[in-house]
Amino acid sequence: MLSNLRNKIQDRLTKDPYFAEFDILPQVEFAPPPSHIDADISLVWAMACAKALRKNPLDIAKKAAKVIEQLDEVAQCDFLAPGFINIKLDDTFLVEAARDRRLKNRETAGTQSKEKILIEFVSANPTGPLHVASGRGASLGDSLVKIHRALGIACDAEYYINDAGNQAQLLGESLKARAQGKEPPENGYHGEYLIDLAKRIPEGLPESEYGRFAMEEIIKTQQEDMKAFDVEFTRWFRESELHKEKALDKILDLLKKQNKVYEKDGAVWLGTSADHDDKDRVLVRADGRPTYFLADIAYHKNKYDRGYTKLIDILGADHHGYVPRMEAAVKALGKEPHSFKAIIHQLVHLIENGEKVKMSKRAGTFITLRDLTQDVGRDACRFFFAGRTPNAHLNFDLNIAKKRSNENPVFYVQYVHARICSIFNTAKEKGFEPLAMTEPGNISKQERALLSKMLWFKKTLETCVKDLSPHHLTSYLTELASLFHAFYDSSRVIDEADEKTTRSRLFTCQLVQERIAKGLELIGVSAPEHM
Repeated sequence: MLSNLRNKIQDRLTKDPYFAEFDILPQVEFAPPPSHIDADISLVWAMACAKALRKNPLDIAKKAAKVIEQLDEVAQCDFLAPGFINIKLDDTFLVEAARDRRLKNRETAGTQSKEKILIEFVSANPTGPLHVASGRGASLGDSLVKIHRALGIACDAEYYINDAGNQAQLLGESLKARAQGKEPPENGYHGEYLIDLAKRIPEGLPESEYGRFAMEEIIKTQQEDMKAFDVEFTRWFRESELHKEKALDKILDLLKKQNKVYEKDGAVWLGTSADHDDKDRVLVRADGRPTYFLADIAYHKNKYDRGYTKLIDILGADHHGYVPRMEAAVKALGKEPHSFKAIIHQLVHLIENGEKVKMSKRAGTFITLRDLTQDVGRDACRFFFAGRTPNAHLNFDLNIAKKRSNENPVFYVQYVHARICSIFNTAKEKGFEPLAMTEPGNISKQERALLSKMLWFKKTLETCVKDLSPHHLTSYLTELASLFHAFYDSSRVIDEADEKTTRSRLFTCQLVQERIAKGLELIGVSAPEHM
């Protein structure tokens, strides 16, 4: 309905004599108004027109507001300096528009877009348990996959397992030391998790297989952690698959044929410095061993070969240098620069009693994701991780995450869903059911604010995709929850003496419940019926 209204406004403005002399006018775009503006929709169209029309944007806004206010769907249209246009919708249209903004046909995700996206995230080395930063990457990636799919965009999730190279040997040496009651080598893996793992070494297993055994056990643990964190991957892709297929040799031959590489000091190099990298990068060392970078190039070519049109890599804070070299590699593969995007998520600082939590003895140098999830719960972890843009550091307050009060943002939002479930139970006992209504009842100011907010759910998801961050959604859910609390405190939902208003408000509650439940689902948080 909003898209129809937007087209209708565009048509009226284009045909109005004041604007008709201009061949091309900017498209009308709707946006939510600032919180201090009593309106449902805001336009910056007049300011976008000012240059083309060579007129004062405030004069344009004044004229456009008069045209827009003539529409039946519009109750009031005002203008403000320097050229904002603010629309207040007719109540009946607002209710219908709020209902129309539900997400539809979610099961057909991927059929509405020609683009096929692959988001790779976490991809932690299989040498130890997942840490808190991995949890932030997992929450970011999984939420983005879910949001893309909810909008009908084909999107898959992938975890890259770096199970090749010499780290298996070093892991085996560390496990052997633990099995003998010794400390691992200085450059080995020192976490106490290897003490537990040493107790499970199969009888008779050759020491040469210790590294592979440890790695496979750790991979199983990582998979268990991701499942417990409600993160699903379309595929767990092993680097060893690339080696079996001779993919590294093939990509090196391809780059050589295209004159994209050169030899120096016995090594093979890719000239990434020509594409904003700080230096050229080695693909094959002088001793003939391939670098991780060559494997990464082969892996990304594999992604493209599988039909993905856009690759999104979610990386930890220590991977800033990786981005320009990978962008150069994508260019060397002949792919468009916009087909690859890297997201760097910043560090997570755990705060308890006002102080930073230092480390975990079990993990060796970091707090494990499993320990954090067991301490504060998956819902708090997922909501807190999703609630901050990835390019900003996150201070995760453990004390707040454990609180069952409005101070805890996830509790604040979840409580709305549980409260509405309780309202429905009471309504059912009194003979009312949430119904799709055709005529609004006595809509209070607070209820109207709720309905207006619900117009922007899908737009919020689109913004998440545009910015590649789910924090817009957590902000939306928190704001929606705040509006509902204000509505509930000021408006009586069930009034047996006023059936029309009761049904109207039950319908509003139903819409809020749907938005809350779906929004929480998209960030991997439960929507409880009781709290």
